[in-house]
Amino acid sequence: MFPRSRPHRRQPRRRGVAAVEFALTAPLLFLLVFGMIEVGRGLMVQQLLSNAARDGARTATLEGATVEGVEAAVTEYLGGSSVSGVTVVVTPDPLTLAQGGDPVTVAVSVPFTAVSWLPAPQYLDAATLSATVTMRREVFTSTWDGSEEE
Repeated sequence: MFPRSRPHRRQPRRRGVAAVEFALTAPLLFLLVFGMIEVGRGLMVQQLLSNAARDGARTATLEGATVEGVEAAVTEYLGGSSVSGVTVVVTPDPLTLAQGGDPVTVAVSVPFTAVSWLPAPQYLDAATLSATVTMRREVFTSTWDGSEEE
């Protein structure tokens, strides 16, 4: 009537197997997680540098622009995003050397170690993130002679 039960086999003790498996896989897991954090931060800062260089180049194209004004525009743009220690290079000097229609280049760079969220970056520690934007200076002409038309 009732099926005959098999003789009870004693299961081998498996205590600690999960701890050993975790010890073997945890380093790989942490490497992947920290690698994703580091690369993600690198991509984010790269995009911020591109936008800051574009903002600086736009400032450099305006009449009366100075190198200090361009550096201030880049620093202000990056100020809200915890990116500091940037190097800004403006060529040529928009105030004295560039005429209307001439290209002005703004290059922004920062070492990755200055912007990393990890205390000891592993993959991008020797990298320098940079962005360069070139725009032409606006041509400033005035056709207004001071008289009012009726």
